[in-house]
Amino acid sequence: MAGTGQTKINLKLKVWRQAGPEKAGHFEDYDATGISTDASFLEMIDIVNEQLIRAGKDPIAFDHDCREGICGSCCMTINGNPHGPELGTATCQLHMRKFHDGQTVVVEPFRARAFPVVKDLSVDRTALERIIAAGGYVSVNTGNAPDANAIPVPKVNADEAFNAAACIGCGACVAACVNSSAMLFTAAKVSHLALLPQGEPERNERVLAMMKTMQEAGFGNCSNTGACSLACPKEITFENIVRMNREFTRASVKSRS
Repeated sequence: MAGTGQTKINLKLKVWRQAGPEKAGHFEDYDATGISTDASFLEMIDIVNEQLIRAGKDPIAFDHDCREGICGSCCMTINGNPHGPELGTATCQLHMRKFHDGQTVVVEPFRARAFPVVKDLSVDRTALERIIAAGGYVSVNTGNAPDANAIPVPKVNADEAFNAAACIGCGACVAACVNSSAMLFTAAKVSHLALLPQGEPERNERVLAMMKTMQEAGFGNCSNTGACSLACPKEITFENIVRMNREFTRASVKSRS
């Protein structure tokens, strides 16, 4: 067992394989043998892929970049959990000591209508980028950066804005939601700027545009279960959704008046 000092484990993998967006997918079985418990989950997939390549077979396609829990690329569902069993942890930061020798591990892509499968474990998450493009920015005058203390921000607001800005846009919240809602992602982006004075000029237009784009992208409605926050590797809180709903109501009333 991994927890009793053993440094190597053997796993049975059931991995989703899909040749392309228009192809039918299926699970394939692989043996992951001699895996160090200090390896990350992505390093384990790398080892399996090296074996597949040596055997002349197609390696498992998956997304990755920084491997430091920052980029949000490693969107895998592991045994039914987006990013795996460890709370507050992205797949790339999940280590094999969280699994035990002989365990069967099911690996599949994030499932959502707005996240079409590109190949195997790789999905197209550009729908999240369209939400950002709709309003996740501030308009400022060019020139020298203002002094850091020139615009006073209450510490509570600064802390909450910083926590919301920690969202890495991985889409785990979407994969965890029974309705494939992107409310937590959108709420984090809306909250981040709504809490700061720099975001005030476009505050109303921002939330209306981002909510509209979210709905047009094919995401579902919020299920109010909180599964999104539990699956989030940066532990973005459900309170951000509450704040965004207030922002949306406020902006809708102002736009009608």
